[in-house]
Amino acid sequence: MASTQERPLRLHEMRPRRAAPNTRYTRPTVIAAPATPHPTRRYGDLSQAEMVEIIAVAARVWPHPDSRREGRARGLRKLGAYLLQYPGVTWQQRWDGCPLNSETMVAGDVSSGSLCARSEFHQAVEALFALQIIRPTLVVMRNNRSRTFCQHVISAANDPALNAVIAAIDALDTCALHKRWAIFDVCAALITQGIPIADLTPEAFLYYTRLTRDTVPRGKSSMGKYVGTLAWKTLHSCGHFPAGAPPTLRAALRAPQLSITEIVDQYPVTNPAVRQMFIDYLTRRGAEVDYSSLARMGQVLVKLFWVAIEHINPDQADLRLSAEVYTQWRATISVCEDGSPRLDQRAVLTWVRALYADIHTWAVHEPEHWAQWSVPCPVPRSDMRALSNHLPRRRERTHATIRVLQPLLPLLVEHVTTRYEQLDELNRRGAAAGDGEQFIANGTTYTRVYTRNDRTLIAEGRTPRVRVYNHTTCAKFDVTRLEDAAFWSWAIVETLRLSGLRIEELTELSQLSVRQYQRPNGEVIALLVVAPSKTDRERVIPMSAELFHVIACVIRRITAGRTSVPLATRYDDCERITTDPQPFLFQRHIGNRVEVMSTGAIGISLRSLCADIARTDKRFAGIHFRPHDFRRLFATNLVNAGLPIHIGAALLGHLDLQTTRGYVAVFNEDVIRHYQAHLQRRRATRPTSEYTPVSDDEWAEFDAHFDKRKVELGGCGRPYATPCTHEHACIRCPMLHIDPKMLTRLDEIETDLLARRDHAHTEGWLGEIDGIDLTLSYLRTKRDELHHRLRRTTNLGVPAMPHGPAGLS
Repeated sequence: MASTQERPLRLHEMRPRRAAPNTRYTRPTVIAAPATPHPTRRYGDLSQAEMVEIIAVAARVWPHPDSRREGRARGLRKLGAYLLQYPGVTWQQRWDGCPLNSETMVAGDVSSGSLCARSEFHQAVEALFALQIIRPTLVVMRNNRSRTFCQHVISAANDPALNAVIAAIDALDTCALHKRWAIFDVCAALITQGIPIADLTPEAFLYYTRLTRDTVPRGKSSMGKYVGTLAWKTLHSCGHFPAGAPPTLRAALRAPQLSITEIVDQYPVTNPAVRQMFIDYLTRRGAEVDYSSLARMGQVLVKLFWVAIEHINPDQADLRLSAEVYTQWRATISVCEDGSPRLDQRAVLTWVRALYADIHTWAVHEPEHWAQWSVPCPVPRSDMRALSNHLPRRRERTHATIRVLQPLLPLLVEHVTTRYEQLDELNRRGAAAGDGEQFIANGTTYTRVYTRNDRTLIAEGRTPRVRVYNHTTCAKFDVTRLEDAAFWSWAIVETLRLSGLRIEELTELSQLSVRQYQRPNGEVIALLVVAPSKTDRERVIPMSAELFHVIACVIRRITAGRTSVPLATRYDDCERITTDPQPFLFQRHIGNRVEVMSTGAIGISLRSLCADIARTDKRFAGIHFRPHDFRRLFATNLVNAGLPIHIGAALLGHLDLQTTRGYVAVFNEDVIRHYQAHLQRRRATRPTSEYTPVSDDEWAEFDAHFDKRKVELGGCGRPYATPCTHEHACIRCPMLHIDPKMLTRLDEIETDLLARRDHAHTEGWLGEIDGIDLTLSYLRTKRDELHHRLRRTTNLGVPAMPHGPAGLS
C-alpha cells in the first residue's frame, strides 16, 4: 500500500479555521443533544465483519452500474487492507486511529495511483459511511462526500420512514438546490450520529445544525448561519417530529418564556426565604400582568432592589431596611451599570413601594403567609415628590427630539422613495436583459450577469435573480436583494409615517386588517383594523390614499405568483411566543424561510437608512429615527393641523388625553394660529348688529382680490385684503403656490438667473451674486417640492379577499 502523498490544499482547507461564532440564541426552546448511536442492522452486524462480507452486502445494496460496483469492491479491499494496519477490534476503532479521520485528509490521498484509483477509495469510504459501519465526524464526512452521497445513504437505509421524508422534501414548491441541501442535511444528521431516521429527534437535528455552524468552514455568505431550516420544516410538517415541537428551526432556537422560578433565579439571591418570598409574590402578580411586565417586575425587585441590598448588607434577612442601607441603595440605583444616570428612578421606586403595599394588604387576609414580611415601606413620599418632575423632563426630551426630527422627515422619505424607484427601474431593466447583455438604467451602463445557479433555475423553469455589473464602479451586485431591501425600507417608513402605528402593531398587520366601509352615499372608505396591543383594545383607523397605496403595494408584492397571502409565523419578542401561521403583511422570503420581520430588524433598518443619508447630508450626523418617533411625529402633525386632540387620541389608541399631549410638540407658529383662532371665537360672541350685510361692491371687491392673486407661476396664498409684503419677489415667497404647468418656466428662470450670475461674477458684483444665489436656492427648493408632489402616484384599487370572512371583499 502506498504511503500518503503530499498534495495542494483544497479551498476549504485554505480557509483559516475560525472559532465557534457567537450566537444570540443562548437559551433555545429545544436543547441540542446528540442522539445515542444506534446504527441500523438491516444487513446484520458489520462492525467486525470481514471485508469480503461487506463487499457482498455493498453489491446487493448498489448492484448497478457494473463498473461502479466493481470499482467499489476494489476500493473496499484496498481500504480494508489500509485500516488493518491500525489497532482496533471494529472498523470504527481502526478508523478513529488512522490519518483518514483528520480534517486535512481525504480518502483519495491514501492512493498514489491514477485518478481512477483515488475514485475507488472515495467510493469505498462512502460505502462504509452509508452502511453505518463507520461513523465519521461532520467535517470528515463533508470532505469525503460525492454527488451521489445522499442516494447511497437512502438506498442503504431502505427505510420507508426515510423515503417518506425524502418524498415530502421533493414535493416542496422550491428550487432544486434547496431540496438537495435539505435531503443532504437529513442524511448527514443520520450518518454523523449513527442513527436511523426513527431516532432523529428535534434535539438531535438541532445538534447537527449547531455543529455544522460551529465546525464547518464556510464562505462569507453563510458564515454564522444555521443549516437545515427547510429540512426541519419538512420533518415537522410531515409528522416526523412530535406535535409539540417548534414548527421551524428559528422557533426552536428562540428563547421561550421563563418560569417565575427561573426569573428569580437569574439573579443571585443568597437568602432562601427571601427567594421564596419573591417567587410567591411574582406568582400572585403574574395572574394580573403580561409576561414582559412580569419579567421587568422581577428584574427591578430582585436584581435592582434585593440583590443590591444584599451587596450593601449581606446579613439582611427581611424587608425591614435601616435608613443607612436605604440611603446607600438609593445612591446605587441613581446610576446604571454603564455609568450613565438612571432616568427611570421613579419607576424603580414605584415598583418597590408597590411590593410593600401589596404585602401589607395581603397580610390582612393571609397573615400566616405574608405577615412576617409586612413592614413599613422604606421609600418615603418625599423621595417620590422629589422625582415628580420626571414627567415634564421626559416630555421636554420627547418634544426636543420631535423638533429635531420633523424637518428631517421629508428628507428620509425622499431618500427611501428615490432609492426604491431607482432600484426598481434597475431590477426591471435587468430582468428584461439576457446573459451578458448591456443596458442603461438611471443613466448608468450595466451588464446582466448569470451565475451557475441562475442557469440551473432557468433550466428548472424558475426566475433567476438579477445580478449586474456596474461599468462605472466596476462592481457586481445582486439587484434583486437590494431592490427587495429598498422596497421594505420604503414600506416601513411610509406605513409608520402615515398611520402612527406602534412597532408591534406594524408587525401584526395581516390581510385581515384591511377592511372597507361603504357610506350611505356610495363612497367606499378603506379601513385598517389594528389588533389589540399595548392597551389591549382593537381600533379601526381610516386609511389615507397614500397609506392605502403602500398597503396595496405590500399585498401585491407578497402575493406575486400566488393566489393569496402566504401564511407565516411571528415571534413576539415581548411575550416570547411564536404565533400560529397567519397571513401577515410584513413578511419576507429569505432563502427558503418565510417569516415576519422582527421589531429589532426594523430598528436596525432605520438606523442603517439614517447612516446612509448621513454620508451625504451632515444634518443626519448622529441622528437616527426610532420606530416610535414616527408615531410622535404623526400625532404632532395631526394636532397641529387642527384635528381635535381627542380624535387624535382615538386614532393613536390612547386611553388618556395626557398621553397624546405628551406626544405633541408645540411650535411657535402653532401658538400664533391658536391665538388667532381664539380671537375669532371672541369675535363670534359680539352682537350680530355689528356685522352688516355684504354689499354688491364689497362682494365684487372680494371676488376681484382672488384675480389679483394670480401671478405668472401660479397663485399667491396671502390673506384677503393684504398687500404683497415681498415686493412681488414670488420665487422667494413662501405664499407662492406653483402651477404644475409652469414647471418648464422654472427651468427657463433658472437658466436666466445662472446667466445673470455669470455676468455678475465677471463684473465683480458680489452683492448681486449673493442675491441671485438666494433666489436660486428658493427656486430649486420649490421645483423639488413640485417634482415630489407630481411623482406621488396612488392606486385606489381595494385588495380583494375572495376567500375572506363573510361580508368582506
